[in-house]
Amino acid sequence: MEETNLIRENNGLPLLLGVMGDPILHSKSPAMHMAALQATGLQGSYLPFHVKRGDLRHAIQGIRALGFRGVNVTVPHKVEVMEYLDEIDEGARYIGAVNTIVNDEGRLKGYNTDGIGYIRSLKEEAVSDLSGRKVLVIGAGGAARGIIYALLLERPAQVIVANRTKESAMQLAAEWAHLGNITGCGLEQMGQYISGVDILINTTSVGMYPKINDIPLDSEMIPEGIVVSDLIYNPLQTEMLRQAQQKGCTIHNGFGMFVYQGAYAFEYWTGRPAPIEAMKSAVLASLG
Repeated sequence: MEETNLIRENNGLPLLLGVMGDPILHSKSPAMHMAALQATGLQGSYLPFHVKRGDLRHAIQGIRALGFRGVNVTVPHKVEVMEYLDEIDEGARYIGAVNTIVNDEGRLKGYNTDGIGYIRSLKEEAVSDLSGRKVLVIGAGGAARGIIYALLLERPAQVIVANRTKESAMQLAAEWAHLGNITGCGLEQMGQYISGVDILINTTSVGMYPKINDIPLDSEMIPEGIVVSDLIYNPLQTEMLRQAQQKGCTIHNGFGMFVYQGAYAFEYWTGRPAPIEAMKSAVLASLG
């Protein structure tokens, strides 16, 4: 969208943007997107909103009523929010989760930028070619779905999804069996699959600030010398990554994914190329 169209559609008012989640105080999205607005010379604000599960419907109604141009959606709302939108992008519908909403004159459309943001970061920072790799993913929630879908498009040898609720992992594997070799299991079964894994990915919130000493698996299970990735970016090095580094693993955190998924969202909202370096600098500064 050209800037002139953007300003006209927003009635000449500053852009209102934000992020909804529970919890939300840890989010660095406000720092990142305020830096992006400033770097591109656009007038607007990006605000954090603590929205509990039972309040999500009303919060989405508020997006229309208050004239927000768009919002990001984070844990635990990425799946449920789809019920309250007018339109869902084809990719997000297939994934079954939304992390970005665009408001076009009261009509809300949902997108998913998690998967594409994650794959871009993983390939740039840790492993350039994912084809033929064996990947174990911990978690089967909204963020995991976007990442697993994007992973399958890279033609890995196998993707194993390990989840606390075994049935959810198996259901996801059955749903996407036509996309590649994908298997579901419970967390207690990970030991049967982790041998020979090339890449281990944590998509859960285990280890996120403030519970930074938590770890989603027994560290003794982590194979030596593999790629270990954690979607968490606060802290930049989770306990899982610390333990993996001690085993000679290549570690990859959620910082790059966080920036790139935000960059894609910013472009949906503004029609402007996202100022990646300004966004990275703002997040790093906010993390201290």
